[in-house]
Amino acid sequence: MSKWIFQEIKNTLSKSRIGKAMAYAYARWDMLSEYLRDGNLQIDNNLIENAIHPVALGRKNWMFAGSHETAQRAAMIYLILRYLQKA
Repeated sequence: MSKWIFQEIKNTLSKSRIGKAMAYAYARWDMLSEYLRDGNLQIDNNLIENAIHPVALGRKNWMFAGSHETAQRAAMIYLILRYLQKA
């Protein structure tokens, strides 16, 4: 794959979408393919994204809690529920 990108990038318009994608991959090829050399690395960050998703959603919802005190109470209840869920 890397050989193909390295050859075809010369024949692609740099302002086109595929040209930009190829330039991105070309500039970061070593970092993008590091997981092939190290079996401990994951190809994506889905585990982390899924772990922080509830926190991000809660943060977004707490903006509309009505008041600062209500938001704090909602956060405490949320944390208690999260703790009980893991237990």
